[in-house]
Amino acid sequence: MLCTKRNTVLIARSSERETINSNSKIKIVNDMMKFICGTLFNVLMGVILAYVVGVNPAYGAATGAVVPAVLGNFMPAGSVFEGVYTEVWTGELIKRLNAGLKADWLNGIPDYSAKVDNEVIHLVDVGGDPDVLVNNTTYPIPIQDLTESDVPVGLDKFQTKATRVTDDQLYALSFDKFSADVERHGNAILTVKYKKAAHALSPYSHTDKTPVIPTSGDADAAGRKKMTVKDIIALKRAFDNMEMPEDGRVLVLCPDHVNDLLEADQTFKDKFYNYTTGKLLNMFGFEVYTFVNCPYYTNAGVKVDYKTAPAATDAKASFAFYRPRMFKAVGSTKMYYSEARTNPQTQESLVNFRHHYIVLPKKLEAFGAIYSSDGKTEQSKGQAVPSEKRWAQVRREAAETAEAKAEGGKPATDDPNEELEV
Repeated sequence: MLCTKRNTVLIARSSERETINSNSKIKIVNDMMKFICGTLFNVLMGVILAYVVGVNPAYGAATGAVVPAVLGNFMPAGSVFEGVYTEVWTGELIKRLNAGLKADWLNGIPDYSAKVDNEVIHLVDVGGDPDVLVNNTTYPIPIQDLTESDVPVGLDKFQTKATRVTDDQLYALSFDKFSADVERHGNAILTVKYKKAAHALSPYSHTDKTPVIPTSGDADAAGRKKMTVKDIIALKRAFDNMEMPEDGRVLVLCPDHVNDLLEADQTFKDKFYNYTTGKLLNMFGFEVYTFVNCPYYTNAGVKVDYKTAPAATDAKASFAFYRPRMFKAVGSTKMYYSEARTNPQTQESLVNFRHHYIVLPKKLEAFGAIYSSDGKTEQSKGQAVPSEKRWAQVRREAAETAEAKAEGGKPATDDPNEELEV
């Protein structure tokens, strides 16, 4: 009888150990699956980030695998994407996720991102070219001095407002709330920065080096004159008169002007319209693109300020530029994140992003526009270009103001003609 009880106890303990071992194995398998899935996701995001910034994807994959092993957890424990880190989500910010956010007309513009230092890029104005002597017979040859100057330009700062992600949403929703929110932050920044780039590559008003051409077609119901092929040819003639090389000319049409051209005549449509892709083909030496967020111009042919809401009589314009005379630069991209575990009352995480970027002409030349005229208002030409404060100048002025307050004095007034410098 005693032997039977002892055997029963041994069997029970053996069964308990097997259950514990079984549970341990299940936990190990679950942990391994979670680790593998998290690592694969991080590697994928690392590859995407590397591809976007122009780095070998192998480095991105290695970073995605190594960073999670070195840094602390980023998401709440047990959540769907536990082990995904801010570095990976920062990469998510600059993905182009749908056709509406593309700005292919920026492709090929010289990229000076490598020259960015502290969100400021230093350009060199090389001045004029040396004179060329033809069949010279006079010696010694005259000496000509070439002037150069430093032009520091501060990058624009783009920030999103912080948005909430609660732990309840992370656990309960059928979709990845955090990933969706990061995507929305990225789309918002991309939309604004491309819109500002289009504004920067459009001249303020007509000059000899920045032609602004009024449309000349029939007026529509609102009184806006439609674009015609002759208007594009007029812009081409202005670029020709500047002796601008044909290779590298880009024309970006606004939706109104695209529709004007398609409505004008069937011959043009058959020759320059791709019925399969729905896009216009290159024409008259221009690489042709379309963009929905083109800048607004007044009836007098003056560009509306980027921060000013357009009036009812203002209309979007098309713009053109010579690619080698423009530049772009990408600065830092940073994610700001506070975890829900640091907010015991609300149990919500907060996330937003900061991104630095700039697109500008190197000089006020080699770019132009075609604006929708009403046919009545006289065009304003040669208007003074208003100065624009960028982040480097704003940051400098804030530091000077704080220093002046600390010393009990008044900050010096700002000179709008002063070059941007940190």
